Amino acid sequence: MVQDKTPYPFREQPSGEPDIRGLLLKYLQYWPYILISVAIGVTMAVLFNKYSTPIYLVKSTILVSSESSPLSSMDIFESNGKINNSNSLKLNNEVGILKSYTIARETIESLDLQIRYYKEGLIRKTQIYGGKIVAEVDWSHPQLVGGEFIIEVIDDRTFALLIPEEEKFKLYQPIAPYEDKVSVNGKILPEEKHLFGEWIEGESFKFKISKLSADPGEKIYISILDSHSLALSFRKNLMVEPLYKETSILELSIQTPIKKLGEDYLNALMRTYQARELDEKNRTSENTIKFIGEQLTGITDSLSFFENRLQEYRSDNKVFDLSSKGTAIFRNLEDQERQVREAELQIQYYNNLKAYISLDKLDSLMVPSVVGIGDPLLNALVVDLVRLQGEKISLSSSLRQEINASRELTRKIEYSKRTILENVESAKGNLEQLLVEFRKNIRSIEGEINQLPETERKLLGIQRQFSINENIYLYLLQKQAEAEISKAANTPSHQILDMALSDGGAISPRSSRNLMMGLMLGFFLPIGIITLWNAFNSKITDLKEVEKALNIPVIGSIPNHKVNIVKVVYTQPQSGITESFRSVRANMAYLHPAQAKITFLFTSFVPGEGKTFCSINMAAIYALMGKKTVLVGLDLRKPKIAENFGLQNDVGISTCLSTDLDWRTMIKPSGYKHLDILLSGPPPPNPGELLVQEKFKRILQEIKEEYDVVVLDSSPIGLVSETMDLINLADVKIIVLRQGYSDKHSIDAINNLKEKSQVEKLYAIINGVQKNNTYGYGYSYGTNGYAYGYLDDEKEIPWWKRKLKAKTNKKSPVKGYKVIKEGLD
Repeated sequence: MVQDKTPYPFREQPSGEPDIRGLLLKYLQYWPYILISVAIGVTMAVLFNKYSTPIYLVKSTILVSSESSPLSSMDIFESNGKINNSNSLKLNNEVGILKSYTIARETIESLDLQIRYYKEGLIRKTQIYGGKIVAEVDWSHPQLVGGEFIIEVIDDRTFALLIPEEEKFKLYQPIAPYEDKVSVNGKILPEEKHLFGEWIEGESFKFKISKLSADPGEKIYISILDSHSLALSFRKNLMVEPLYKETSILELSIQTPIKKLGEDYLNALMRTYQARELDEKNRTSENTIKFIGEQLTGITDSLSFFENRLQEYRSDNKVFDLSSKGTAIFRNLEDQERQVREAELQIQYYNNLKAYISLDKLDSLMVPSVVGIGDPLLNALVVDLVRLQGEKISLSSSLRQEINASRELTRKIEYSKRTILENVESAKGNLEQLLVEFRKNIRSIEGEINQLPETERKLLGIQRQFSINENIYLYLLQKQAEAEISKAANTPSHQILDMALSDGGAISPRSSRNLMMGLMLGFFLPIGIITLWNAFNSKITDLKEVEKALNIPVIGSIPNHKVNIVKVVYTQPQSGITESFRSVRANMAYLHPAQAKITFLFTSFVPGEGKTFCSINMAAIYALMGKKTVLVGLDLRKPKIAENFGLQNDVGISTCLSTDLDWRTMIKPSGYKHLDILLSGPPPPNPGELLVQEKFKRILQEIKEEYDVVVLDSSPIGLVSETMDLINLADVKIIVLRQGYSDKHSIDAINNLKEKSQVEKLYAIINGVQKNNTYGYGYSYGTNGYAYGYLDDEKEIPWWKRKLKAKTNKKSPVKGYKVIKEGLD
């Protein structure tokens, strides 16, 4: 076999560069869907920007004091090596306190935010913050919450209470405010006229409405929410973060649909936070004042009693002053008794301190210095224990991220309690030893008293009791005054630096970002769907990919046609389909030059790919040239040629092979010049065995000698076996694939056929190419970019594609299908 080294003029050299134009055209065929999707995306973004509730960011700052006791429990922990002292830990605790449930609830209740008011808008209801009416709820009574009802103002005195259909409420129980609420129907509310300022009461509701500035006929929507649910919501939305690194300035921020509401909430939150800290400071002073008051009650009575006795004794016995010796003994005894009473008072404090710690009544503690205990370590421990307990209480209802801080505080509190108890036991033991010594001295002094005269001795005893109570009374009055001064001097350590303020416009919706997202989503969503569809679609769609994957040349593409016409070459000679068959015929001149006679075999892998359609029109295109052409039907199982030409399939190839009749007698006219038809004949029981007989080869050889062009329409090669036996009897073998119908696995099967069977002169035709699909070579449906204006179906091609194709083919108007050079016999 001698191979022709001359390159084909229609050959297009492969390029490693990506086909950007082909990829663009692949997606441009779906441009209406992409445009619609973009329009929908942008429209949705515009509507979202217009009708969504604007959200504002409100911020404030507060300076958290880092002051602590000189000998706080934190220092003790550090000295014991248990944890590291860190200002950041204290700051984290303060963040947890600010975000705690308790402070959120106190803030909400101080602002009376449990009632929300709305007015009706064009698309949605808008929340309003005060001004029209005000609702007051009795929270000690069961209450309907969560739902919505309407207040319609009738006049200055009356209003109508309306409940929207199917409105659902939940029942709030004051005895169980934290439990899940039961859903109830809002119809239990009385839908009738009511007076402003009148309590509306039922088994599960009690509230009243007062008019401020609402006009007659105006409708206001009201929603009642319980403090528990609101506190959870507000604390979730509150953000607390350090303003700068290595500082104790905290920035508080919250997102809210109403600026004024956010500002009021943050300001009230900071004031509640300061009040909590001040209450913590005042708690020790209040406990001290309470303790001293209890001691003074008993001392005052005793002092009055002994004062009266002293006066009566002096009056009755005419004795007013002690002798010099008695005065010296009295002063000595008075000093010892004062120390005893002070020691007993301190022991009583220690006993109370132990009891409070054991019973966990830490909020009742007071510092030891109020009873004259000058131990700086014990004073610092008690002060710090009170502070830690206050922080724990504030964190007791915190969110999950605050649980670790609460656990750390509990550990510190337990350590402080153990340390205090150890110090108390030691100090109490020392005081008891001192008491033994003081009482021993008193007994010694009492021996000296017995040497005095009886009258002076009795006066000294009464004066002694009076002096003891007077000294204790004055001591306690002094400590009480100190505690009250300390309480009055207490101020919050944490300072509000900036009051709450919105720092600009709405942070949501972001119009430009939403428009861009709508545009991008509208554009890329259909692109992604198309890409996924192409990736998972098992049918042939991209013709260039088919050419790259096939190991045989593709010699043409046949466009799809809306009209179901088989003999299109005869009925529409100026159509693009006819031009595509002419292009295939022209390519044959280069594939088989100087060959007077030629035999074609058309097949496919599965039925429905258009092999019969292609074989009929290929035979017709040669017949129009004046070539004596015969169309032979070799599909003995499902013949279609007779039906397409309006003939009766009574005789044909099957008749020739099963009888001794001459095939010439079975040739039927097609009705067109130069085209004869030899039908398949009645379907035989053994079509595979008939076509592999030597008799068929002899008949085919006679047909080739008598006709210039022989077109064989065979069975699908992927379903029956006889086609493989016939394939080498033809000069040119053409496998027909159909866009959107043939499976991609057909490409692998064709490549295997070419590789394993070594079939020569095997080519492919792509049938049913959609008109919005470009073949990628300057030809569209078999015609080049310069043929427009001469085809009947030109108007069906979009103007932009015609212009793009014309530009593509401007440099090389004679470019055609890619044809792989193949040697000829």
